[in-house]
Amino acid sequence: MGIELGLRESKKQETRQLISDCATRLFIEQGFEQTTIAEIAAAARVAKKTVTNYFPRKEDLALDHHEAFTQGLARTVAERGPGEDPLTALGRTFRTALLEHSPVVGFTGPAFARMVADSPTLTARLRELHDQREEALAAALTAAAPDPAPDPAPAIAPDPAPAIAPRAAAALIAAADRLLFRRIQELTLAGRTDDQIEATLIPEADHLRTLLAAALGSDPTTVTP
Repeated sequence: MGIELGLRESKKQETRQLISDCATRLFIEQGFEQTTIAEIAAAARVAKKTVTNYFPRKEDLALDHHEAFTQGLARTVAERGPGEDPLTALGRTFRTALLEHSPVVGFTGPAFARMVADSPTLTARLRELHDQREEALAAALTAAAPDPAPDPAPAIAPDPAPAIAPRAAAALIAAADRLLFRRIQELTLAGRTDDQIEATLIPEADHLRTLLAAALGSDPTTVTP
C-alpha cells in the first residue's frame, strides 16, 4: 500500500511539473496574457480540468514556487539557531541563496524576468506575494518576541510598542528584501550574468543589512557571516 501511494504521489508530482514546464515555455514564447489554459493543457496532453486542479490560478502556473517564497523569511526566523538574532539568521540565509543563485531571491533568467516584467497580471501577483511574505514574517517575529514582564501597576493607556515592534521590523526587512529582489531582476534584464549579479549584490546586501541593524537596534557586526 505504501509503495502504491508513493508511486501515485510521484506521478502527481511529475504531472504537475510537466504542466508547469509547458506553461512556462508558452508564456515565454507567447506572453502570459496571450496564452490560454487550453493551450497549456494541449501542450501537456492533459485535460483543462487537470491544469486547474493543480493550479487554480493562472498566475500560479508561472509563479509556482509561491509557498516557498511567501513563507521563506518566516521559516528562517522560526528555524534559526538557539540564541541567534532573527536579523542575523535572515542575513545568513539571504547570503546562501545569493551564492546559490536561487530563484526565490530573484535569479530567474532573462527570458522569465522579461515575461514577468511585460505582464501586468504577473507584476501585480508578485506584489501580492511580497505582501504575503511580509505578513508571514511579521507573524513569525511576533511569535519570536519575548513576552513582556508583567506590570504590577499597569498604566491607564498600555504601551503600543511591544505589539507594533515586530510588524515595524517586518516592514523594514521586507522593504529591503523587495529592493534586493527587484535589483536582481533589473540586472538580469540588463544582461548581467548570474555571477556578475552575485558580485554586485554582495556588498549592496551587506550595506542594507547594516542599515537594518542600525534601524532595528542590532549589532551591525552580527548581521552577515
